[in-house]
Amino acid sequence: MMNATVTRNWQQANQQYLAQALAEVRTLLQQYLARLQGNAEEDAGTRKHGDVGIQQDIGTFSASSLEFLCAAFGLTSFERHILLLCAGVELSALLAQLCGQCQGNLQFSYPTFSLALAAFPEADWSALVPVAPLRRWRLIEVAGGESLTQSRLRIDERVLHYLAGVPYLDDRLQGLIEPLPIETELPASHNLLAQQIADIWSQIRGQQIPPAIQLCGDESDSKWAIASAVSATMGIQLYFLRAADIPQAVAEREALTRLWEREAILSRSALLLEWEDLTEVEKMRSLLPFIENVQSLLLISGREPLQSCRRKIIRLDISKVSMAEQRSLWQNALGNSALELNGQLDTLVSQFSLSASTIYTVCNQVKELRTGDKSQETEDRSYSLPASPLSQLWDTCRTIARPRLETLAQRIVPKATWDDLVLPEPQRQILHEMAAQVRQRAKVYETWEFAIRGSNGLGISALFVGASGTGKTMAAEVLAHELRLDLYRIDLSQVVSKYIGETEKNLRRVFDAAEAGGAILLFDEADALFGKRSEVKDSHDRYANIEVSYLLQRMEAYRGLAILTTNMKNAIDTAFLRRIRFIVQFPFPDFAQRIEIWRRIFPPKMPTEKIDLAKLAKLNIAGGNIRNIALNAAFLAADTGESVQMKHLLRAAQSEYAKLDKQPTEAEVRGWA
Repeated sequence: MMNATVTRNWQQANQQYLAQALAEVRTLLQQYLARLQGNAEEDAGTRKHGDVGIQQDIGTFSASSLEFLCAAFGLTSFERHILLLCAGVELSALLAQLCGQCQGNLQFSYPTFSLALAAFPEADWSALVPVAPLRRWRLIEVAGGESLTQSRLRIDERVLHYLAGVPYLDDRLQGLIEPLPIETELPASHNLLAQQIADIWSQIRGQQIPPAIQLCGDESDSKWAIASAVSATMGIQLYFLRAADIPQAVAEREALTRLWEREAILSRSALLLEWEDLTEVEKMRSLLPFIENVQSLLLISGREPLQSCRRKIIRLDISKVSMAEQRSLWQNALGNSALELNGQLDTLVSQFSLSASTIYTVCNQVKELRTGDKSQETEDRSYSLPASPLSQLWDTCRTIARPRLETLAQRIVPKATWDDLVLPEPQRQILHEMAAQVRQRAKVYETWEFAIRGSNGLGISALFVGASGTGKTMAAEVLAHELRLDLYRIDLSQVVSKYIGETEKNLRRVFDAAEAGGAILLFDEADALFGKRSEVKDSHDRYANIEVSYLLQRMEAYRGLAILTTNMKNAIDTAFLRRIRFIVQFPFPDFAQRIEIWRRIFPPKMPTEKIDLAKLAKLNIAGGNIRNIALNAAFLAADTGESVQMKHLLRAAQSEYAKLDKQPTEAEVRGWA
């Protein structure tokens, strides 16, 4: 990057050279006018003077915008003069007037091909055709007229400003193509890939269509960072385009292609093209034709590799940042403040799978929360963390990982604790074991190298089985509260689609979005997807089994905790049950458990009067129904200005039973009022 002084000096030199090049065109027009007027002597003298001045200019300012443009687009001397003539009439009224004089009518104060063919040396008719550089690259535009040679020529505005040394993105590309900034430090594995791409592009310079580089992987941030590192290494600008924005109409797509190719040359840029979730029709009509025809440095970002493309594509698989690399990135981002974590950095690394840029973003946000001043950031990104640094970083990681999941699932704010959960001791013990495995995952898998032989089956999955209201969702809340993790509920009945392949796509979005934050995923209504595996009779049976296998595969590979809930364990094939690590049976509460649930259901601040827990426990209902009765009774009492009494609970119980299409028995409510 040039500093301000160097840039200013270059702009002055560029403008001086452009002015002298325009003087050359003016001289040639004056010579032509002299010939028309029969003044051959003046013609010869002027030509000699002009030739000497031009030769000196080229030697002095060879790095000007004009000379770079002419070399980049392969303009001949004749085409160069046409371009300068079109630029000159925009910059000089005298040159426009001279055009009118040369064409015998001052009203024709604009350039034409006819004038250029007559006035400029080395005139060549082939420069006029649409495939020649001037028109192919849209350096000039031909206004509509009765004939090609008499039509008005006008220089493209972007090209005019470029010749004047004023850089900017073509306004026709604004909103479609966005500049990408240089990203932060890369992990070692990604840095090697960035250098590999730079080496490939350095070796193929000069080829008409360089091979496209396809970056395959799930993590967009990492692919963007690699692309940015490549552009920084090669000293070029990087721009970004979404494949969904590529027009399907041939003429519009061709216009976009040419405009971008020209922009890539003028601004010395590469393009990062991201495609996700395009239909096959969209890929065939817009994406593949664009990739095959655009002649510029091109990076393609996608989860899966593209197929059936006629352009040469070099595929590189971008793996997620390893835990060792994440640990190193955290240490670099925190600087000296990493010591304040007291060796607890591994806890952070084991839970959150973040890209390099996200790690630096988290650290910067924590610093801003402490200082409230962005301007005090040091060059090495070292700063003092607030009190409880691990807690601050942990919560920031949770927050920054949420946005992608918010639109795909319902976030449940976990408030329930172990004291709120009424379960038999065996089930509670299993839940404690689940929490311990989530906490100690890094030690067992990484430090003790249990994962050294592969990652298959290392995900922590669970199946919660029980009737509605027996505490399955509350148990998930308790785990989330214990582990200080986000909890998201996904309704599988909404995820499953009748269209082949859509269910897997929906599940993939959920798991990919949850991966960074390691959130607890609660898949409700597993019965909607699982079932007894039967003989495959048609394609729908086959794809149903594929959907289940895909879900279990993602659960096994997921670095967080994934929980399935069902009311009917018997409806699930035993072959699938073997792939789930924990199975927790939530029994219907017995009398003693119902007393305990009633005891804990009333908040301490809620006024009660003569509540008989033993009588309440006679209601043969689950914990969810007990909560509904207690809540409705509280509203009834509040509305009458009384404390909660058995009469309020009786009315609430009758309403709850009505929802269940039954009535409380005489034995259940005897002596309540």
